[in-house]
Amino acid sequence: MQPAHLAVSPFMDSLVDWRSDWAWGLPLIVFTVVIHVCGLLIISDRVDRVHNAMAARYSDNVLFVMVIAVTTLLATGLHWFEAMIWATAFVRLGALNDDSTAVLYSLSAMTTYGHADLYLSRRWQLLGAMEALNGMLLFGLTTAVLFGIIQQARQVRSAKRRRG
Repeated sequence: MQPAHLAVSPFMDSLVDWRSDWAWGLPLIVFTVVIHVCGLLIISDRVDRVHNAMAARYSDNVLFVMVIAVTTLLATGLHWFEAMIWATAFVRLGALNDDSTAVLYSLSAMTTYGHADLYLSRRWQLLGAMEALNGMLLFGLTTAVLFGIIQQARQVRSAKRRRG
């Protein structure tokens, strides 16, 4: 009969192997979330300014579509930049061999698409799952900002209708 501590040994061995993943993954998650929040604040500020400057020239519907389009474009660029941070880490750590493969893998992991037939080296596989977790957080933040912009546009439209 095996002692209880030996029964969990394979799991504990895996945890030891994952220390590097956690040591790299957690700071990458925090770093990209901070970048994302700062980027979304800048985007929101710019969108408000553009909206206020163009409100008299365009109908509410045209202005709304323009604001959503620009916000989506800028947020997509922000997600791309954050995926590049992860891709750079994958290449520097030796988890992937080249930049183009790392970019494809990173975008696939971040979006949780996961369909690209690419794999991190075995030692770094948990890091890929951590990027997927990061992507969910980042896309959730982006969704919240887009929802806020939609709500704001509806409030402006309702206020205009009440005024006449």
